[in-house]
Amino acid sequence: MFIKRKPRNTEKDRIKALAKAKEQRRKRMMRTRYGQAPFRHSRNGMKSCIYLVLVVVSLLIMLVVSYNAQGQVNILMGFAGFFVLYLLYRGVASGISGFKERDKNYITCKIGTAGCALLFAGMCAIYVRGLF
Repeated sequence: MFIKRKPRNTEKDRIKALAKAKEQRRKRMMRTRYGQAPFRHSRNGMKSCIYLVLVVVSLLIMLVVSYNAQGQVNILMGFAGFFVLYLLYRGVASGISGFKERDKNYITCKIGTAGCALLFAGMCAIYVRGLF
């Protein structure tokens, strides 16, 4: 019993391989704009967003501790508040410096800078209100 081998048609195989490569290039071009790679997020913008998340979590923890102690908290909460102010300052500074990076996606810079600036203004208002 002899099994016949299928004859190789190299010309047809080459045409199919070229068509497949062309289709892959077309799909890759569709994924990007004009064949350029999509922009990555700014590194400092991501730092700014991380600072924002850390501040929100620490403020929530401070709020829960203060509520459980019925407002009778010690000086460590005040120092934690100053640490939160420092983190907010770093978040705003990182967000602003993130705008200086070239060819990046700046949405994280916008979110981090705006969020940190609003919380910084709120914390400053709380401290000024507490002084008077």
